[in-house]
Amino acid sequence: MSALAPPGRAGRPAPRLGARHRRLVTGLTLLVLALVGLLAVPTGARAATAACTPDASTACVGGTVRTSAGDPATGVVLTVEGQGQSVEATTDSDGRWSAAVTKAGDYTVTLDPASLPAGEQLRDPGKNPRTVSVTLNAQFGALFPLGEPRGGGTATPDPDATDGPTAQPEPGGSSGSGVTGKRVAQQLANGLVFGLLLALASVGLSLIYGTTGLSSFAHGEQVTLGAILAYWFVQSLGMPLPVAAAVATLLGAASGWLQDAGIWHPLRRRRIGLTQQMIVTIGLSMVLQYLFQFLLGGGKLRIDTSNPSPVRLGPVSLPSQTLLSAGIAIAVLIGVAVFLLYTRTGRATRAVSDNPALAAASGIGVERVIRIVWTGAAGLAALGGVLIGLYFQSTSWNMGGTVLLLMFAAVTLGGLGTAWGALAGSIVIGVVAEMSSLVIPSDMKYAGALLILILVLLVRPQGILGRRDRIG
Repeated sequence: MSALAPPGRAGRPAPRLGARHRRLVTGLTLLVLALVGLLAVPTGARAATAACTPDASTACVGGTVRTSAGDPATGVVLTVEGQGQSVEATTDSDGRWSAAVTKAGDYTVTLDPASLPAGEQLRDPGKNPRTVSVTLNAQFGALFPLGEPRGGGTATPDPDATDGPTAQPEPGGSSGSGVTGKRVAQQLANGLVFGLLLALASVGLSLIYGTTGLSSFAHGEQVTLGAILAYWFVQSLGMPLPVAAAVATLLGAASGWLQDAGIWHPLRRRRIGLTQQMIVTIGLSMVLQYLFQFLLGGGKLRIDTSNPSPVRLGPVSLPSQTLLSAGIAIAVLIGVAVFLLYTRTGRATRAVSDNPALAAASGIGVERVIRIVWTGAAGLAALGGVLIGLYFQSTSWNMGGTVLLLMFAAVTLGGLGTAWGALAGSIVIGVVAEMSSLVIPSDMKYAGALLILILVLLVRPQGILGRRDRIG
């Protein structure tokens, strides 16, 4: 009997879901799909107010203007200027407005006070105009609260009037003008690309878990490290972007080697438990995040300030840089597959992942394999960080922390400890996240992906490509 088998469970297979449980899960799934279907039905009001749909060549700047009593302010005129463009927008019957721009960069948003309803005035006249930093394929808010002026017209902090990425101006609705075939195709393409880039960062996380049993919460900071190194090389040292990406990947891999040599190998040698090691990864993650914030500040950083030309593939439009990133991700993932399947070190890695004790008894250097896995995983994460930073057209000190939950979800959904599972899970997470923004606000799109994770694990606890464990 295995030492890991609990009393009375030796030799018994893992429990299967009963018919009643399966019916319950099926019912919940159908209920969720029904709710999504209801949300997908475009109402007249929603279609009338959604004037801008972000895509690979378009960004949307918008917001909602309300009177001091909280009612919609209709007919207010706003102008968005910058990057050689000038777009005028007028608030609708719900007080919403939006303007489409086709270049990334800083824009000035000006509200015409003469167009305000009678008796209304800006609460902060010193904040008109506002400046908004825009990236393509996203929505950004510029809010102008109305009411009694503060401080005689000087700019004062206003927590209700922040500018930046937002799901507005479609609260509670989709981020576009209803669900159309073109939008579905565009979001599907975005999801596939994001899934590939997420897989690049997630594969290493899965391999680390497979060979050591450790869930590294500091893996997200490896993603951030790659992005900020590329930013520094391009913007400060003037390196060409391909060279900067390659050097950032190599330095990221070197950081993985140093981590294992300086932290994880000594902890394993002292037989520190996995729970304690996981807590160390959480602490390391926090230290690195605060270090990145101290060095870079809290703003958004653009690795590449150029505006890549869009490439149209039927109804889909993607920047040429995004297509190149997807191609690089596919090539690297194929390389990882070839390494694991056909090289001696790759087969040793799979053996250690399956059974470390048996691999050691067979003469495989387990510690050497783990060192290689940590090095490769950190390098893949750094490259993923560069490409994700280019995909979102910005990076920041907490970018890795933002995608860490998605990486864990992808690894768990695909099957813990398997590289192929991480790839499959990442594609599912990426597609579901982007497609869900068709029917829910963009700020909530990752919630849909995590809901799918829960439903899949209820039906298939081992994940999509994971193996069912036997106890005993």
